[in-house]
Amino acid sequence: MEANIKLSTIDPREHVNEEIRNDFSDVFMGFTMMFGFMFLVFFVMVIIKFVIS
Repeated sequence: MEANIKLSTIDPREHVNEEIRNDFSDVFMGFTMMFGFMFLVFFVMVIIKFVIS
């Protein structure tokens, strides 16, 4: 028995829906934003500690 299967899908290796992005800048921005957020949290906690004590 021979099965004739017609594939109506697009080859996934073509990356049709892939956005053109710069991975290094994405990682850098994520690292910078997270570092800034943690820096802010640190100083808020230090201020709260001094207000409490």
